[in-house]
Amino acid sequence: PQSRLGGTVKSATIITTLNNRSIDKAYEYINNNIANLANQFVPEGKIQFGISIYGFRLPKKSIFAKNLEIKKILRTAKRSIRIIENKSEELETAQVLHNKLATNKGIELLIVRDGDTTIIARTTGIQDIDAYSKRDQGRPKRDAKVGMLPPKLAQIIINLTNPPPDATVLDPFCGTGVLLQEATLMNLNILGTDLEPRMIDYTLANLQWLTDVGKVAHDKLNPNSITQHLDIGDATTHNWQSLPNFGQDLVIACETYLGRPLSHQPSPSTLQPIMEHANHLHHKFLKNIGKQIPSGTKLCLAVPAWRTKNGLVHLSTLDQLDNLGYNQMSFAHATTEDMVYYRPDQVVARELVVLQKK
Repeated sequence: PQSRLGGTVKSATIITTLNNRSIDKAYEYINNNIANLANQFVPEGKIQFGISIYGFRLPKKSIFAKNLEIKKILRTAKRSIRIIENKSEELETAQVLHNKLATNKGIELLIVRDGDTTIIARTTGIQDIDAYSKRDQGRPKRDAKVGMLPPKLAQIIINLTNPPPDATVLDPFCGTGVLLQEATLMNLNILGTDLEPRMIDYTLANLQWLTDVGKVAHDKLNPNSITQHLDIGDATTHNWQSLPNFGQDLVIACETYLGRPLSHQPSPSTLQPIMEHANHLHHKFLKNIGKQIPSGTKLCLAVPAWRTKNGLVHLSTLDQLDNLGYNQMSFAHATTEDMVYYRPDQVVARELVVLQKK
């Protein structure tokens, strides 16, 4: 479902594909079919209506004028309609969510330029930014010093391991438990360890809060069916093999140690020891866990990458994966650079690395 996809803002069903790249032809199609589409998607009651445009440049006033034309057509067809006004070519996520445009009370049409064709689609799912915010800001235990992993990024990390339905997710760097909370909401078994006892206490408190206020997620939460085990342990030396469900449909998903936080661009002499320490830790961790997990085990790690004046600097341990006993997985539609997550003001980025034990 949309609620567990993390990086997917919208999902949609294609209505038609036009063999041209004309925005006017797209609106012509919509005008000719909007009455039937409205009756199909919102059979009765007032329609909340909006349009998002991708791949075309269209002034806000032009979108407004074209939307008014659609409104006239629907009123002639005896349908009541409220237009959600565009601030740009695309409606904002909050506009689609709060005006229920992806439900049976509303319609968001997408006009998408795809090469020499134009796709017209209807939004059927939208990222629930309110639920993500509750799970992020509402947790009782948070600690900026150990990093603030966004829940939607935690979902992406888990999804990249492609866990089977009853899988066990191990997070060897669990911190405050964000990734384990998202795994719980996917009804996956969870194992977590962290070097610091306080982080284990924080994770327990956050998981208990999640169970108490399960309404923050759309997915049905059944904590009684989930195996949960947390332990204090150093990821570079810890033995996980005695933990329940270890090795059975196991996946490893975590944000590792990202190194010292950096608020501004460091000098090369400052950055070098930070990178050396991070590389040493990651090398020891991968070597340690590699001795314990079965062949074929999937891992998705969010590891540090550093944004410098000369470009992105990757963890050098990633050049030694073959010798450490791992295959790094690549993707048909995503480059290495696409797998790096950061805000514009961040020096330390998160690079998502997907591995499989040889």
